[in-house]
Amino acid sequence: MNQAILWAAAGTGFTFLMTALGAGVVFIFKKDMGKNVQRAFLGFAAGVMMAASVWSLLIPAIEEAESAGKIGFIPAAGGFVLGGLFLMLLDYLMPHLHIGEDKPEGMTSSFRRTTLLILAVTLHNIPEGMAVGLAFAVASQHPGQEGLFATALALAVGMGIQNFPEGAAIALPLRQEGMSRFKAFFFGSLSGIVELIFGVGITLIATQIAPYLPWFLAFAAGAMIYVVVEELIPEANQGGHSNLGTIGVMLGFLIMMVLDVALG
Repeated sequence: MNQAILWAAAGTGFTFLMTALGAGVVFIFKKDMGKNVQRAFLGFAAGVMMAASVWSLLIPAIEEAESAGKIGFIPAAGGFVLGGLFLMLLDYLMPHLHIGEDKPEGMTSSFRRTTLLILAVTLHNIPEGMAVGLAFAVASQHPGQEGLFATALALAVGMGIQNFPEGAAIALPLRQEGMSRFKAFFFGSLSGIVELIFGVGITLIATQIAPYLPWFLAFAAGAMIYVVVEELIPEANQGGHSNLGTIGVMLGFLIMMVLDVALG
């Protein structure tokens, strides 16, 4: 299990680093990256998360349940629903502000717009961190199956790739809200620390929840799909019909699918 924790820390540490690199574009762009680029980036992140939910989470959840002699689709379906409901509850309770919107969502609060923007990104970094941590936890429990480690590695790489545009997507709006470049970079990077916390945290209790790992894998998938449909795709298509957002989704899905199949 110590090895699993190290793997999870390395995997989510990589995703955090990619978030920081993405936030670093605030030092390059004077104001923003342009609406079209932002749409493409958000669509790309959505595509990666969709493919990761299927190949890296739901399929392993089914296989893990079946290897334990259980009906595979039950924990996959049940966990998927619970993950979506969990994110829906957080979406309802946690005050946050989506990029490009003027009206905050969640419970009424006195938080500043910049804080609300950071909280919005924090919401969907939670299931991403859980997904990477769980993937490495499953791999550690089957040391003879190298394909599981490769799947976890592919997931970490995919999440890291899509975290680059996510880091930019939070840092640049913070800069537009009046923050200094350094503060926008700092808080944009900090939004990714949630993945490290939840990734390592779920691995720490993986032994205790081992019989329910299929449920947790599907839970992370459901939570990510909720984020994709509720937040990323609508933001990728803001301002009307956007082919760039759609192309971004398809490209992200394709790259994550190839990564998972090629490595796993």
